[in-house]
Amino acid sequence: MLKLKKMSDIKFGTDGWRALIAKDYTVDNVARVTIAVSKWLQENYNSPSVVIGHDCRFGGEMFAQTVAKVLASYNIKVEIAMGFVSTPMVSLGVVKHSASIGIVITASHNPPTYNGYKLKGDFGGPLLPKNISEVEALIPNSCHIDLDSLSFDEFVDNGLINIIDLENMYCDHVSANFDLDLINNSKMKFAFDAMYGAGMNVIKRLLPNVTLLHCDDNPGFKGVAPEPIYRNLKEFSNLISSDDSLSCGFATDGDADRIGLFSSDGSFIDSHHAILLLIHYLVKYKGMSGKVVTAFSCTDRIKKMCEHYNLDHDTVMIGFKHIAGKMVAEEVLLGGEESGGIATAGHIPERDGIWMGLILFEFMAKSGKSIEDLINEVYEIVGSFSYERVDLHLTDELKNRVIENCKNNLYTSFGPYKVNRTEDLDGFKYFFDNEAWLLIRPSGTEPVLRTYAESSSSEKAFDILNAVKVVIES
Repeated sequence: MLKLKKMSDIKFGTDGWRALIAKDYTVDNVARVTIAVSKWLQENYNSPSVVIGHDCRFGGEMFAQTVAKVLASYNIKVEIAMGFVSTPMVSLGVVKHSASIGIVITASHNPPTYNGYKLKGDFGGPLLPKNISEVEALIPNSCHIDLDSLSFDEFVDNGLINIIDLENMYCDHVSANFDLDLINNSKMKFAFDAMYGAGMNVIKRLLPNVTLLHCDDNPGFKGVAPEPIYRNLKEFSNLISSDDSLSCGFATDGDADRIGLFSSDGSFIDSHHAILLLIHYLVKYKGMSGKVVTAFSCTDRIKKMCEHYNLDHDTVMIGFKHIAGKMVAEEVLLGGEESGGIATAGHIPERDGIWMGLILFEFMAKSGKSIEDLINEVYEIVGSFSYERVDLHLTDELKNRVIENCKNNLYTSFGPYKVNRTEDLDGFKYFFDNEAWLLIRPSGTEPVLRTYAESSSSEKAFDILNAVKVVIES
């Protein structure tokens, strides 16, 4: 008789379950989650099917095949991609294959010591919070399946597991929705940094003339977390700044659902500016309309842009699953997060860094304008601003004390910055004079306290963040 071992609790965060490989992220724990998914599917679908993919992280194929075997053992039809794929490829695959759910083995932007498990709904975006809670409640305390007795190849032979090509499917979909000839034949030259992530092969195929960086396979990401923020992209910044022929560049994270954007001089363009650029292009240049939905951590300048173009705007909690719910139920033009996860109408309700990068390259190629000129067009509407973020690695005790202080309204100023008003939809947003603000929020994916600030310049934003750090640590 198989001896059952009590295992750790598994909780889904802002975007899936993530854990340290070999500590909590193990084959047995992946199987436990998949048992829950299998039961949930059987409760909610008559003939369920699943699309599975994994990114470039260590052990991705092994964990993905574990998921496939467990699902097949429950007589659930599996479509699985061989080789690494992006999260948007899996989400698109769910729609194209009319699947019940998608599963991506990825820890997205987390450090290389992590792996994770994302769930995608039948609509092609993050599974909705209500459904995630239902799956989470079904996770058993132990893995009761003898995984060694299950043969991946035998399930393939009997037809329960089918191998599919998500990369070709995605490239065909992109080619049908973009003027790639215009981009590729443009006088403008572009660059791309895959951060050793799952976007590397697609870009090589779609934009053969693009200047590439970190587009070879390295499961450890050379020790750098594949999060497309400036401190992780200094090499890419230097590449662009040192090449006068390059007009713009973008990077994507480990599973290619987030974007980091760079101007021709190698300056980082944060996601708030990217969102504003996309709204500006889609409405003014392409004549599109619809609601804009953004996360609580995004700039209020987006509201100004929406007022300018007479667009409805909603603010939701952080986590793209909250945006996806809106995109499924309403006519949404764009949904976006501070983290670089953005979705637009005409595609699936899913973040897609490559798709957003292609829209912006197309914007430049069609208009003949530099990314700097286009940002100035945005500034004419909403005013100029800068945004910065600092992640504080605190003890749990200190982090919890800070959050309690926020809840009890104990922070009335941070150094010279007096609080005028606060909002607490998801974290604690403190507004100061001259449209400056601060957000304090514990991460839903990493053991850090995130602090965000916006002001009229980068220096002033960092000054706010430094003042916050002093108050927190005092």
